[in-house]
Amino acid sequence: MQNPRVRSALALRDARERRRSGHLLVDGAREIGRALGAGLEAEECFVAHDRIRSDEARATLAEVERRGIPLVPVSPSVLARIAFGERDEGLVLVARAPSTSLERLQLPPVPLIAVVDSIEKPGNLGAIARSADGAGVDALIVADPLADPWNPNAIRASVGTILAIPLAVCWAGDARHFLERAGIRIVATRVDGAIPYTEADLSGPVAIVMGGEAEGLSTSWDDLDVVGVRIPMRGIADSLNVSVSAAILFYEALRQRGAAEGRG
Repeated sequence: MQNPRVRSALALRDARERRRSGHLLVDGAREIGRALGAGLEAEECFVAHDRIRSDEARATLAEVERRGIPLVPVSPSVLARIAFGERDEGLVLVARAPSTSLERLQLPPVPLIAVVDSIEKPGNLGAIARSADGAGVDALIVADPLADPWNPNAIRASVGTILAIPLAVCWAGDARHFLERAGIRIVATRVDGAIPYTEADLSGPVAIVMGGEAEGLSTSWDDLDVVGVRIPMRGIADSLNVSVSAAILFYEALRQRGAAEGRG
């Protein structure tokens, strides 16, 4: 544990060190494979050979070796300290964090964008990214972030998809101005939304905005240009977990857009 490379990797479990160094940790065979497939610049890979037991882990290790990424053999106990959570697949990658600049987002002509405002829990952020990837969302904007998208728990909850989907991190006001300049309509989920989500037009260039777990949407989204939609609730709770709400809206958008293109 006193090895400098191990200590540097262990420090990346802390968000401040990730921001300072511009690096992140990816643990898990599938997540590492997706990180490499997304073009992340890998620095080194810690490996506990005794823990490489699945076909997926063996294939990922072979890809790491093929790419010439430096391997750092460690004991299972050291790898367990660097890794995040209880799953142990024998591999942890250190990579440069990708750019999260809003202006570098490359959007298609008719984009579907997800915006999350003040999300607190990395697990929720990762689950939202996973649903966005599954539904074909073109970009994810993390506005006024309370959760770091490069938190290992966010990466794990997304099954690595948060490393592949185009992603930007910015202030909510900047996200709003970006969408307005691009001519993208804004639909926001609200407990008191004016219409059910199934009646909202989610075709064409549109952004779906969701607020954080505690406070909901910030005032950046408070005006008549933002269409408020609600998810009907039939029980005693007034809302769903934000990641569940996100999945419902994303797949409704996919349904509408598929129908509009003759594929619904």
